[in-house]
Amino acid sequence: MRALFIVNPQATTTTPRSRDVLVGAIAREMELDVAQTEYRDHARELAQQAAGEGYALVVSLGGDGTVNEVVNGLLRTPEHLGRPGFAPLPGGSANVFVRALGQPAEPIEATGAMLEAARAGESRSIGLGRLRSDEDDRYFTFCAGFGWDADVVHEVDRLRRSGRRASPGLYISTALRSFVRGDSNVPSLHIEAPGRDPVQDLYFALVTNTTPWTYAGSVPVQPTPRSRFGLGLDLFALTQMSTVRTTQLLHRMLSQRGVPPEGPGYVSWHDQSAISITSRTPRAFQIDGEYLGHRKRVNLESVPKALRIIG
Repeated sequence: MRALFIVNPQATTTTPRSRDVLVGAIAREMELDVAQTEYRDHARELAQQAAGEGYALVVSLGGDGTVNEVVNGLLRTPEHLGRPGFAPLPGGSANVFVRALGQPAEPIEATGAMLEAARAGESRSIGLGRLRSDEDDRYFTFCAGFGWDADVVHEVDRLRRSGRRASPGLYISTALRSFVRGDSNVPSLHIEAPGRDPVQDLYFALVTNTTPWTYAGSVPVQPTPRSRFGLGLDLFALTQMSTVRTTQLLHRMLSQRGVPPEGPGYVSWHDQSAISITSRTPRAFQIDGEYLGHRKRVNLESVPKALRIIG
């Protein structure tokens, strides 16, 4: 099998020595070429070219941003070419997608699991989410957020550019500061889905393709615990933004069962084919932990069996 290994050299939890170990392990079993990303969206370009260059498998090492780029590159494979399989290895601070797949969170263990699956010819197809708007046409692997969490992602990006290291603690502290300042206390969102009554005056909306939404260290954060790669999209949206209600919901999100399907202060929809969100004023928007800018409308849809995973 011929494989392309796309490596983000800025991955926060790996070193050049550990990356060399992974390359050596994979190269012993596959015909392997290695490409390091050099700029934003480089991983997408490399993955998009992979099928035309004869690769049967694309392996990535990086965080959820690298995964998102590779997935969007693979999904742009021309129809007349066979789309390569994908094997993501964890190299970021959260690695939500890899962990949601049930794969090891440690790179060497994850590499071993991937190689075992490749030897056995094991693969699985998973669904993805797709974002369509006037500005975008992109796939997401686990979540899209409008409002509070996107504000947090935007601020963390700014802090990283100034030298801060991304970590669960940085995200949590940034989220708390944003909440205390009242950055998200604007009920501007309106949400629609086929077969549903529209809901309006919402403070924050999250659409997921799987669970969890993210991790607080080793603890999964589950606002939509029924969300699965094999189903449609799930929605969680806040109808209240009080300190007491938000604290209660965060406690539920961190519990083993996650947030129940119904309760005060929020709306929860399960297994939707499409969800549209509009805002009276531009609000921050993110997919897979990447801030895309401020938006007034986004259309999200479920794409079943979009991607073949090795591992």
